[in-house]
Amino acid sequence: MSLQKSLDAVLERAADAGDVPGVVAVLTDREKTLYEGAFGKRRLGSPDAMTVDTVGLIASMTKAITSLAAMQLVEQGRLDLDSPASRWLPDLGKLEVLEGFDAQGRPRTRAPRRPITLKHLLTHTAGFGYEFLSETVQKIKAATGIPAFTSSEYASLQMPLLFDPGERFEYGINTDWAGLLVQQASGMKLGDYLAQHVLDPLGMKDTAIVIRPDMRKRLASIHARSGDGSLTPIELELPQQPETEMGGQALYGTAPDYLAFVRMLLNRGQGPNGRVLRPETVEQMSINQIGALDVPTFRSANGALFNDLPMPADNPQKWSLAFLVNSKPMPTGRPAGSLMWAGICNSYYWIDPTHGIGGVYLTQILPFADVKALPLFFEFESTVYQNLR
Repeated sequence: MSLQKSLDAVLERAADAGDVPGVVAVLTDREKTLYEGAFGKRRLGSPDAMTVDTVGLIASMTKAITSLAAMQLVEQGRLDLDSPASRWLPDLGKLEVLEGFDAQGRPRTRAPRRPITLKHLLTHTAGFGYEFLSETVQKIKAATGIPAFTSSEYASLQMPLLFDPGERFEYGINTDWAGLLVQQASGMKLGDYLAQHVLDPLGMKDTAIVIRPDMRKRLASIHARSGDGSLTPIELELPQQPETEMGGQALYGTAPDYLAFVRMLLNRGQGPNGRVLRPETVEQMSINQIGALDVPTFRSANGALFNDLPMPADNPQKWSLAFLVNSKPMPTGRPAGSLMWAGICNSYYWIDPTHGIGGVYLTQILPFADVKALPLFFEFESTVYQNLR
């Protein structure tokens, strides 16, 4: 069976079975798109079919784009990885490390042992967390009234650190701060910087923080998975006039747009309209940058948003300056040293420099690591590698 027919069969079967409301998946090599497929509905109960150009909240897939923007500014000498980031954002230098809680339940803090750097932020080792992954963060927010991360308020970033910078990996609001560094160093709003220096040069015309009317016509609804396995459309949208443009979560976009980003990385920073990043910077962004630390299993602290995401015990997972990096081959066929990450609404991508291929997969389901959508992504990936043999 051809690659097209094999992948169509995988995705169509899942959509027809109701495992996902709708799904888009695309595949590229270094030169061209190898596969595009879309099945199911943008919203259950609606006649609108999922199409390849369907727009979705790509959420944490924003992180790699913001990280690349920061590294462009590092190349230009306007940021650097190892200086105290408070040089550009003094508020970062005011944040302290949580030591515990007092009798009234309020956080007790102390000065950090070392300053936060851009490298800490890009590697998720600065000390920040997310409330959906940390009951401690929930307790801090309940005691202090710090807004939820989804509010896009600057105050939502004013969090005590959970540990001293550099001491462990904790997935959190780090890249939102990196986005503020991009703004400060460039003198531009984050969305404007990304559009001018990343999205437009790569032809990513349907990726933006603010959903244009023509994008909204193609917007898929987010669906919630209930305990009985059923899916229900929900009304959930990030603020469209955000106080702070969040570099860790703010983008809406399409799977083909993100595939253009993947293809540029496969080409070591070369885009269709010129170079976006130097080859040596892409290399720097593609290797383990957390040393002996490992990315641990993600434990949910909010079942409505996130399921546990186990990390394979026999395959240490590392973090680069933008991506999860697998130390050994994955069961899907993805070789060691490949890159991947995801968005909370069950969108996923991978980049395989060894074979020169990469894929993007888009659904709109909560919680993350959905019991049907995540296995379907892995089946899509496995089918790609089976067809490469």
